[in-house]
Amino acid sequence: QVQLVESGGGLVQPGGSLRLSCVASGTIFSIYVMGWYRQAPGKQRELVADIIRTGGTNYANSVKGRFTISRDNAKNTVYLQMNSLKAEDTAVYYCNALEARGARWWGQGTQVTVSS
Repeated sequence: QVQLVESGGGLVQPGGSLRLSCVASGTIFSIYVMGWYRQAPGKQRELVADIIRTGGTNYANSVKGRFTISRDNAKNTVYLQMNSLKAEDTAVYYCNALEARGARWWGQGTQVTVSS
């Protein structure tokens, strides 16, 4: 099993920045992709960004140029640096880990609120 613990959410003004962190534990050697998803009230959960074991990244069009995903393998941690935040970025952000065999794991989520 894989356990994921997110941190770093909070309230920020439009144009501000936040950095989310996700620490993985358990059978982390089996993880192939780690990513961040978000879910706003009344909307479906959507992919924000993900990063594969070899370092390749993928971003939703809505966050390209503003968000950066990275990983520190020594710390078993994935980060999401969010800059130029907008009100529409307000959501619960979830860390996700996908194993090569197809098993998927979720963190508990962290709230990000962008408001003046």
